[in-house]
Amino acid sequence: MPHASSITTILFDYGGVLAEEGFTLGLEVMARENHLDPAEFFRTGVEAIYSCGYVTGKTTEQAYWELLRSQTGIRGEDRTLTETILSRFILRPRMLGAVRALRKQGLNPVILSDQTDWLERLNARQPFFQEFSRVFNSFHLGKTKREPSLFTDVLATLKVEPGQALFVDDNPGHIARAAALGLKTHLFLSEELFFADLARLGLA
Repeated sequence: MPHASSITTILFDYGGVLAEEGFTLGLEVMARENHLDPAEFFRTGVEAIYSCGYVTGKTTEQAYWELLRSQTGIRGEDRTLTETILSRFILRPRMLGAVRALRKQGLNPVILSDQTDWLERLNARQPFFQEFSRVFNSFHLGKTKREPSLFTDVLATLKVEPGQALFVDDNPGHIARAAALGLKTHLFLSEELFFADLARLGLA
């Protein structure tokens, strides 16, 4: 039975929405351990993962850490640095509960994440892919949410019109690009505000 809302599909970001933002939290730890300014190190760490191509599957984790070491002087083995990040991606039980509830209503929950192959490794540790009908990851798509065409491509694959999709992300830039294409959006700031917005949209 079709849902009363015009929304049929919910696109969820992973880090910062479905789980704690392990990348941000991990970079903060590295900055403190290396006596660097956390905000500046975070900006460098984010830009490096995009510019080197690791987030779009064009290079390796090793290449990313080598670039970040050369740019910032941080120390540590690749394995240790990666674990500093991965261990901080902690799934949010209430958000997964929301995903299950939306599916029971006949809605289609999907992951849309700018992630590396870390996403598959995180799923292997604590499976969550099975809660979603599709998982779209920039590492396999070859483009990121910084490119508006990513949203167009994903909607075409899902055979969904922009107005039928709700995009949930904690990055204002990604939200703005999706909204400009006609998607309904929710800038994730807290679980409480997210659930309030679901109720406003008639989805809870």
